[in-house]
Amino acid sequence: MKRHFINALFAASVFLVACEGKQEQNGIPTDVVNNPATAVGSENPDDVPVFTFDKAEFDFGQIKQGEKVAHAYKFTNTGKKDLVITSATGSCGCTVPQFPKMPIPPGGTGVIDVTFDSAGKSGKQHKTITVVANTVPNTTVLSITGEIIDAQPNH
Repeated sequence: MKRHFINALFAASVFLVACEGKQEQNGIPTDVVNNPATAVGSENPDDVPVFTFDKAEFDFGQIKQGEKVAHAYKFTNTGKKDLVITSATGSCGCTVPQFPKMPIPPGGTGVIDVTFDSAGKSGKQHKTITVVANTVPNTTVLSITGEIIDAQPNH
């Protein structure tokens, strides 16, 4: 038991030493990713990046089962600091987002591309994409909806 404790202590100390120094996320220094909603300090809440999407919802209408649809969610950083997206995840494996990895400056624009694969799906669909960034609040939810119809017509 004592040996296991010593091994765990050693592993923890190696981890702490390895993680020392300036860290990065997606190749971006973590001080840029600093979220003012959780940061310690006197960050002015009016001085933060702001997502302004052209449209946060997309209805692809009716498609045949097995088809893939894609949509580009266009946005502008209408805030006063660089906007950094740290992740974008779909509500299921059929909804795959791609997002800009570099900071978007104030006034700059970007696109989150989302592909929805209808294979194995049927009927009405509603999927979400959760985007995490250095905004307040730090999550933004986009949605994609539509209806999957049978690929084979009924005779």
